[in-house]
Amino acid sequence: MDILLLIAGIACLLTGLAGAVLPLPGPPLSFAGLVLLHISKFAEFSNTVLYTLGFVTIVIAVLDYYIPIWGTKKFGGTKYGAIGATVGLVVGFFFIPAIGMFIGTFLGALIGELIGGSKLNSAFKSAIGSFVGFLTGIVIKVILCLVMIGYAVSELWKFI
Repeated sequence: MDILLLIAGIACLLTGLAGAVLPLPGPPLSFAGLVLLHISKFAEFSNTVLYTLGFVTIVIAVLDYYIPIWGTKKFGGTKYGAIGATVGLVVGFFFIPAIGMFIGTFLGALIGELIGGSKLNSAFKSAIGSFVGFLTGIVIKVILCLVMIGYAVSELWKFI
């Protein structure tokens, strides 16, 4: 049973890291991996570590929805840009998986702002804001997932 928990925990940690960039719930998956490892005999995390990382994971999961919107609004965007960025991310991911979501986020925000009646310069500025917000969210999620992987590796290293 412990081997299954170990394998599932590692799989969740790695899938969570990929999910920090892809449209998957990255940090919650990585946190689930930590919990699975904690349940196994291979790792024992302190309650402080688990509660802190659990709290940060919840905060980041909630903020992940608001950071791109904040970036769009900070650069003068409207709800059209935010909706366009979201649609562009999904469409871009399916057409060109590796870089399409980045291009799609930018173009979606740009097109959304243009549909909303913004002038090209204003729409372009908003699209940049949306893209910056999107990238900021990715960076924060990747850092959190890497921290969780670091804790897991430090605990698992004791059993190697």
